[in-house]
Amino acid sequence: MLLKFGANKITFSKNSIVFREGEKALFYWQVAEGIVKMINYNDKGKAFIQGVFEKEESFGEPPLFIDLPYPSSAIAEEDTVVWKLSKESFFQLLRENFDLHLKLTKVLSQRLHYKATLLKEISSQSPMHRLITLIDYLKKEEPGTERFYRVPYTRKELAEMTGLRVETVIRNIKALEKLGFLTIKNRKVYREIRGE
Repeated sequence: MLLKFGANKITFSKNSIVFREGEKALFYWQVAEGIVKMINYNDKGKAFIQGVFEKEESFGEPPLFIDLPYPSSAIAEEDTVVWKLSKESFFQLLRENFDLHLKLTKVLSQRLHYKATLLKEISSQSPMHRLITLIDYLKKEEPGTERFYRVPYTRKELAEMTGLRVETVIRNIKALEKLGFLTIKNRKVYREIRGE
């Protein structure tokens, strides 16, 4: 469908910048292959991950609707191919496809919920609480039949998603394991999935 409306596929090598924070939002972006991270850096160079997007997931849409610049930079986490569609063509696609418009609205609403949940935790909670809240939120996003949910992010990425230092994440994951909240196997972090 994107091709029909004039989208082009663009390849980015690992660590290439798709767009920079502060640039005017003129395009709709969707991952065709690979992974894209939306990320900010504070004045000391500390990274904060706003989102991680994989195959068939779009990113950077909110500024298109409100004519504001991108609030974060988008970076290819690995060699990545993305669809790029002009803003005008994207709006035409939404006008002609109500079901797609509804699906995008749901995706954007889920992202807003995630941001609100995480912001609340980051602003006032202990590192352990931040980590468990994030991990529990992530496992809800990927329901499955397994007994344990494997956290798909590194300790560094968890630090960048929670605003913590890597050392703090490592120390608190070990503490959470001792308390029985997490399991570590072969350096991977797991959370037991309990009936909710």
